[in-house]
Amino acid sequence: MNKPGDVPAEEKFYLEEPQGAELIKNQHSAAEELAPGRWRVFWRDIAELGLDETFVRWISHLLLFLAVLFLAWVMPTFYTLEFFLSGLAEKENLAVVTPTPVFRSEVLRMPTSTPVNPSITRQAQLFTSLPSRPRFEVIKYVVKPGDTLFGIAEKFRLRPETILWANQYTLGDNPHNLRPGQELNILPVDGTYYRWSAGDGLNRVAAFFGVKPEDIINFPGNGLDPNTIGDYANPNIEPGTWLVIPGGRREFVSWSAPEIPRNRPEVAQVLGPGACKGEIGGAVGVGVFIWPTNRHFLSGFDYSPSTNHFGIDIDGETGDAVYAADSGVVVYAGWNNWGYGNVIVINHGNGWQTLYAHLSAINVTCGQSVYQGSIIGAVGSTGNSTGSHLHFEMMYNGTKVNPWDFLPPP
Repeated sequence: MNKPGDVPAEEKFYLEEPQGAELIKNQHSAAEELAPGRWRVFWRDIAELGLDETFVRWISHLLLFLAVLFLAWVMPTFYTLEFFLSGLAEKENLAVVTPTPVFRSEVLRMPTSTPVNPSITRQAQLFTSLPSRPRFEVIKYVVKPGDTLFGIAEKFRLRPETILWANQYTLGDNPHNLRPGQELNILPVDGTYYRWSAGDGLNRVAAFFGVKPEDIINFPGNGLDPNTIGDYANPNIEPGTWLVIPGGRREFVSWSAPEIPRNRPEVAQVLGPGACKGEIGGAVGVGVFIWPTNRHFLSGFDYSPSTNHFGIDIDGETGDAVYAADSGVVVYAGWNNWGYGNVIVINHGNGWQTLYAHLSAINVTCGQSVYQGSIIGAVGSTGNSTGSHLHFEMMYNGTKVNPWDFLPPP
């Protein structure tokens, strides 16, 4: 047993070295400051086990963790107090300095003046919309080089047939008759254009164009007064007056070749001097067709019944060979008075008929049998044509059909 004042045996070793004595002294000082009484014994035990540094490190981490928890609990209360003080400062016109600035978005209000009439308000608009006024009058358009029936119709937002129906005396229902310098009537709406004649009745005219009499009377561009129009059978309309028939339609005047039978080819005499005479017999086709030219793409109009164009305009240069699309007999060979120029028509003897127009040369005669692939003429630009091409039509049992449906893929 140690006597009072004796040094414990385990400390005696450290006292032999100056550094050890200093270390023992420092440990005792820390223990005495942190933990009096029994905590001093606890700390000494920790130190004897060599866990004093580890213990201090864990205590530091624990204190840091508690500090973070404390801040997380206090911050919401801090910001609530800050906003409260800011609001109070706005009311009292006080300046409050806060560690974190608060940004507020406010709507910019422009100063407004009191209007003369409080019931009328003005709204600022970036763009001004001008209402498009409908057109009711017929205008004139001069055809320019490069114009087409479809292009003119698109320019005025009309259907191509409306351009034909409004200019029958100029174009003759034939889109190939379009020429630079022509003056065309451009209707304000889709429909037809009719010149009133003495003895006409509103019911009859309206029925012919497939509309009601009121459609004609009520159209503003016609200038008709329903109160003074009088009897529909003998209306108060001056002869020679041109009337727009809104939504009106009519059949086109046929300028193409009709069906020409082998036993009566003379029915085509109305077309021109190329009509044949007498009953004709000869080769019969197989109903399978080839392209009539070496080129297989368009150079003009496509098949378009709505514009009275029942064929396709195949590209070609003047003098290029034209072939019989199938075997058959020539029932028309010569000039056509309706704008086709030089024309050949072949009756194939099986319900089919083909037509070749605007030719620069004709190599066959009336009644001649031809066979599929035979050269029958040459591409040209005769008649109403604006450039070299072959106008090609097909007919089956008297009905014109779309050649694209029966020719091989190009």
